[in-house]
Amino acid sequence: GQIVPDLRLPDPSGKERLLSDLRGQVVLVDFWASWCRPCRAESPELVRMYSAYNEMGFEIFSVSLDGTERQPNAKEAWINAIADDGLYWPNHVSDLQGWNASSTRLYGFQSIPFTLLLDRDGRILERGLRGAPLEAAIQNALK
Repeated sequence: GQIVPDLRLPDPSGKERLLSDLRGQVVLVDFWASWCRPCRAESPELVRMYSAYNEMGFEIFSVSLDGTERQPNAKEAWINAIADDGLYWPNHVSDLQGWNASSTRLYGFQSIPFTLLLDRDGRILERGLRGAPLEAAIQNALK
């Protein structure tokens, strides 16, 4: 139930986006990367849930952990994954630092995909949900 620490990171065009700008909506903070197969496997479900619940006040804030040392074209891979998976929501951010990203230290997770579901005030409702449990939590939060 604590208020989540704010994130301020650039989107693919370089524009800074703040997680706190989404207050007033139910927000899924989704930590992922283009190289993460389980993350990419979740993409169709996230697209479906965004389509189903966005007009009811649901938003996704996608934080990419692209930028590992084995990823020479990290920004291109990130942008291509967004397009290839049809992740059409506007809030995609990354500092392109891979596991050295500021968000991993701030939120203390060690594997992806990792999610946080936030209420309209920015308080953490759930951690680590995917699939049907995530959808049920979204529905409950939107009531």
